[in-house]
Amino acid sequence: MAQLQNLTVLPVLVATIAAWLFGAVYYGLLGRKWIEAQGKTVEQCQAENSTKSTAAKATPFILSFVAELAMAAALSGIMFHIGIFSLQAGVFSGVMCWFGFVLTTVAVNNAYAFRRLTLTAIDAGHWLGVLAIIGGILGWWGR
Repeated sequence: MAQLQNLTVLPVLVATIAAWLFGAVYYGLLGRKWIEAQGKTVEQCQAENSTKSTAAKATPFILSFVAELAMAAALSGIMFHIGIFSLQAGVFSGVMCWFGFVLTTVAVNNAYAFRRLTLTAIDAGHWLGVLAIIGGILGWWGR
């Protein structure tokens, strides 16, 4: 039993790290557009962050990692119960989870908050990449 647990923990952790790094690159490239989609300027964000502690600034990054770890664990469990492991099946499973649960949630939450469609598209695109990467790695890795 311990060997089975070791086999499932490593792909979940690798998928989480890959997804988190994807997010860093994604928002690194789209950061200015993301800020504009919030109706802010870079200067406003810098001013807001200047008053925050290091811990407060680090919290979103830690939360992102923990959320992606939970997603990877959940998707691993779903794929285990489905019993189909391949790169294609993993990406498909991740995309379907995104479509059914994440896109719908992000779209509804942003609609009620009257956020711009661009912000919804950028954030939803990030989570699509995250779940496709997690699913692909888990599917490729297999059980």
